Amino acid sequence: MPLQIINSVATWILKKRIHQMELFLKYPHEVQEELLFNLIKSAESTQIGKKYNFSSMKNYTTFSERIPVSTYEDLEPLIEKTRQGEQNVFWNSNIKWFAKSSGTTNAKSKFIPVSAESLENCHYKASKDLLCLYLNNNEESQMFTGKSLRLGGSKQLYENNNTFFGDLSAILIDNMPIWAEFSSTPSSKISLMGDWETKLPAIINETINENVTSLAGVPSWMMVLLQKTLETTGKSNLLELWPNAEVYFHGGVNFDPYREQYKKLFPKDNFKYYEIYNASEGFFAIQDLNDSNELLLMLDYGIFYEFIPMDTFGTLNQRVIRLNQVELNKNYALVITTNSGLWRYLIGDTIRFTSLNPYRIKVTGRTKHHINVFGEELMVENTDTALTKTCKEFNCEITDYTVAPIFMSDKQKGAHEWIIEFKAKPDNIENFRNALDKNLQNVNSDYEAKRYNNMTLNPLVLNVARENLFYDWLKQQDKLGGQHKVPRLSNERTYLESLLTLQ
Repeated sequence: MPLQIINSVATWILKKRIHQMELFLKYPHEVQEELLFNLIKSAESTQIGKKYNFSSMKNYTTFSERIPVSTYEDLEPLIEKTRQGEQNVFWNSNIKWFAKSSGTTNAKSKFIPVSAESLENCHYKASKDLLCLYLNNNEESQMFTGKSLRLGGSKQLYENNNTFFGDLSAILIDNMPIWAEFSSTPSSKISLMGDWETKLPAIINETINENVTSLAGVPSWMMVLLQKTLETTGKSNLLELWPNAEVYFHGGVNFDPYREQYKKLFPKDNFKYYEIYNASEGFFAIQDLNDSNELLLMLDYGIFYEFIPMDTFGTLNQRVIRLNQVELNKNYALVITTNSGLWRYLIGDTIRFTSLNPYRIKVTGRTKHHINVFGEELMVENTDTALTKTCKEFNCEITDYTVAPIFMSDKQKGAHEWIIEFKAKPDNIENFRNALDKNLQNVNSDYEAKRYNNMTLNPLVLNVARENLFYDWLKQQDKLGGQHKVPRLSNERTYLESLLTLQ
């Protein structure tokens, strides 16, 4: 079948989903309410369903009063039961897949349950919806005349007691429908390679002769791959290699600090960037408009959403609210109940709403990855925004960064200490440091108040990292490639101190 016909048929099939999306766009609260009680009904006979008497739950109030908000550590004993082969513990269908994840920083592995329902009605459904929304906004797309370059953190799957665990991307690739495998590059064999430094040249070798029309992966690691591809091929930009490339689907970290670098790799005005928000626990939101930095919260993926206002998070006054109670431009910790049996699970991400009709969000950081030692409430979104603006002012580019507090003592006031690895350094580091500090005050009024006349906080301290410092640090921890990310902010100095020892 000619590629143009394949492209037309695939586009037509995917765009049919738009009409189904209109239901949750028009009736968001009703869709979420019905979804919640379908989840409760499904799990009535499970151990957790009997413990909390799901069969008698008639409204959201009883649901929220009986079931506590939980962390992974709270749920781990139940998850371990299922990993050892016991079923019907927290979900009614058999759970045989577990996404192994250590999050951004935690050295201890987490095993996130992935049900058949979650695979089909969340992860794969979202992948199709991503394409659907993109195609609906770009009628002229020829994406299916070529292949998608995918970059996951995949390692092989391991079996234990008839259950399987590995990276989520490995689980997705292992269960991938044939049409998705046909339209992707590199092959599953190479995608599932575990050693990043062996995998990198293998990906390049297999993809340089393909007609790549789209790309998908975490911006930081995709950047490493693409720059290495340029070195290998001697091309000045990637359109010389893949002239039909039209869109990059990205997620995992804020794209803004990398945007200008990607524009140099794909130097054409109509090249598109589409952001997604997903995790081992589920797929949550998709950019639904061209040239937007907002993500549409997807309400019919088998995930019920609740939110904890960050100004009450972790306090005695902590409160949990529903979707119909959220407000614009406030930071919330995300709580999810899923079709994999995660009940009121605190995923660890923070978001804020940019629109309430429809519900659109931006990811602002992690509940553990912020700095509030001095009452400054500094979020990753703040530091990313300030750093992006400063880099633009000084015509420089970064590879990665992290920030930690300098604690007050008898001899010194507090401050924030940064370590930044530059791809292209500013001409004057001191001027850059001053501008970064000022831009940070402009985006965070609490930080500005603490910096006023150096009363509480001294000016930020800036360390310029040697080349490949962050890469070497991640390699030391066996966290090269894929979904692994450098922790941007921390309330303590562990990460920063370990980086400085490698300087």
